[in-house]
Amino acid sequence: MSKQFLKDALSWGFVLWLIGYALGFILFAFVPAFLIGWFIMPIGTVITILIAFKKIKGTTLQYFLAVAAVWTMIAVVFDYFFLVKVLNPAGGYYKLDVYIYYILTFVIPMIAGLVKTRQAPKA
Repeated sequence: MSKQFLKDALSWGFVLWLIGYALGFILFAFVPAFLIGWFIMPIGTVITILIAFKKIKGTTLQYFLAVAAVWTMIAVVFDYFFLVKVLNPAGGYYKLDVYIYYILTFVIPMIAGLVKTRQAPKA
């Protein structure tokens, strides 16, 4: 595993998850709990798109697939341990907004990879 992959996959994956986690706590004071995910999603989507297109340095679709898999795994595992287990949200945690968030976490780096690999100069 290269240092760049560790940065792109683990570091950015954790940063993205942490942004959503922090936003959840901030919004908890202002938004009904059942709507928090819907408020975070547009913000998180824009940030994820920016990071996927501007910060991820991969040159192959396989690289972006691996980044997408790691980001999604971080989101699922950290959500489970730090939201479901620790906070035990009333009414449960896994609802439509969470599933869309997991899908976007996987799909956005894949789209970035498709775009970047098609734009890359051919040797």
